Formats: sequence, structure tokens, C-alpha cells
Amino acid sequence: MVEQAAADGSSPKGGARVFGVLPQGSWAEYIVARGGLMAEIPQGVSNAQAAAIPVAAVTAQACLETAGPLLGRRVLITGAAGGLGRYGCQLASIADANVYAISRRAELPDLLKQDGVKPAGIFATMAEAKAAGKYDLIVETIGGESLAIALTILADGGVCANCGNSSGQPTVFDARDFYLMKTNTRLQSVWLGQDIMSANCTSKLSRLIDLVRDGRLKTPIDAILPWSDFKEAAARLLNGGVNGKIILSVE
Repeated sequence: MVEQAAADGSSPKGGARVFGVLPQGSWAEYIVARGGLMAEIPQGVSNAQAAAIPVAAVTAQACLETAGPLLGRRVLITGAAGGLGRYGCQLASIADANVYAISRRAELPDLLKQDGVKPAGIFATMAEAKAAGKYDLIVETIGGESLAIALTILADGGVCANCGNSSGQPTVFDARDFYLMKTNTRLQSVWLGQDIMSANCTSKLSRLIDLVRDGRLKTPIDAILPWSDFKEAAARLLNGGVNGKIILSVE
């Protein structure tokens, strides 16, 4: 909630419920934040829902934007059972893309159904996705071998938007498999930090929160825990297998 609005009018008014992204200090009780890093929470959207949007949904949207209009195009999302992946699948579906999802988690079909996504294909491995054809956009979060394969299965003009390396492995590939195979394919890095540094997040946050308000975008929340249980929350995140976000609630 805004305690004191910016004197130049660049922030929401005092008393407004807000959410956003910060370079640091987001766990502080009070913090001075730039207006361009936040947006108002509309009526009908809970604080927990708003808290689940950054950073995953903003990053997923930025990845999708690297390929331009997605109507009827084939979009492959890796790590599709995680927070960023679930947002990516939803936002690609909202953009009328043909959504293909990869995850080793058996619960992925149920999660996508819960999110209102009707995928064109679900795969357990990148090798299975490769066998299903070429893709106009691949949102790649795994790194390592997954990224290496992704670069070989892009359609003409396709984009591989890389925003993570959850495998922790280096990526090794034959460059000839990339530049000789298709025309104008591209590996694009996506890092939300650039938007944070330039305080250029309000419009992106507003668009996403409006989709939540309208019931078109689901916020994947795995659990809502009391603030005092932060150790448990951290342990669950580190152990993996979390389907979405863990929200810490301050009463």
C-alpha cells in the first residue's frame, strides 16, 4: 500500500494497493520505490494474486513478445509445470497460439486444464518435442542440453527466448546446426532486470493484473503461508516440485 505518493505524480496515490518489482528490499516493512516499478491492484484481485505475478508472469510475457504476433503459430514452453511456464502457456493461449508444453511432472495435464489451457501437445522431454516438428517460438528456461536441442528445432524466422538455466548445465551445440538449418532464426536473451533498471514495468504489470481481474489469467499459487514460516517456504522452493508460487502472508 502506498504510504506517501511521489511528489511529481509518477506513482499511484496514497492509500492505493500496489504490487510490483524491485531491484532489492522487497521484504522490507517500508521502502522507497520508483513509480515505474509498480501498478495498482484493481478491485476483485487479492493481494496474494497480485504477489504471484512478478517476476514470472512479466518474464513470460517478455519472452512471448520476442516473436511478435502469435496467432496460429507454434509455441513451445519448457518447464511448463513451474510458475513461469504456466504463465507462458496461459499467455500464449490468450494470444491464440498453438501451445506445446514440456515437463517431466505427471501432473502437467491437470495443471494446464486448471489454468484453462488446451495444449496442442504435451511432452515429457525435449526429444519428444523435436519429433513433433518445428516451432516458431521456444520459451527456454532449462538450459544445458534442452537449449542445445531447442536451437535445432526452430522454424524459418523462429525465436528461442532464453530466460533461465534451471539445469545448471552449460550448453554445447554445433553452430552449423543452428545457422545452416533455417533462415533468420534467433536466440534471444530475456532478463527482467533491464526493465527494473529503467523503471519500465507499470504498463506490463497493469496489463497482466487486468487479465487476472477479468478471469482470463490464473495465478498459479502452490501455497499461502504465514510470514513466520519463511524457512519452510524456502525449503520447499529449494527442494523443487512446487507447482507455482509460494506466498508469504503478513497479517
